[in-house]
Amino acid sequence: MKGFRDFLMRGNLVELAVGVVIGVAFSTLITQFTKSFITPLLGIFGGVPRFANLTFSVNGSQFNYGAFIDALISFVIIAAILYFLVALPLAKALAYAQRNKAAIERDCPECLSSIPLQAKRCAYCTVEIAPASTG
Repeated sequence: MKGFRDFLMRGNLVELAVGVVIGVAFSTLITQFTKSFITPLLGIFGGVPRFANLTFSVNGSQFNYGAFIDALISFVIIAAILYFLVALPLAKALAYAQRNKAAIERDCPECLSSIPLQAKRCAYCTVEIAPASTG
């Protein structure tokens, strides 16, 4: 029982659970935003007050394609928010960190390991290397 409790209380599992709960709440918020604001705005131009009311029937089976359109709009909004507010800034931060790392390290010509810029000997293959010029 102690092992199971320790597993549940590990930081990664708790953080993941919190992330999932926040993600579900965010998804619900965006879905409601789409139904309350975006769909009526699009309805102004297309003359359809609510996409959720759009249906068609085939042999007595009713297909609610309007609800799918609402879900598609919600998905696009969530994907755009995640891209522009999470993925893009993270990619820029990682590129900035890599650029700074490149300014203090270089590759060993013998084993291609990353070594400090001013190193005279590779720590991995021990080959002697002339220090790189900093200017």
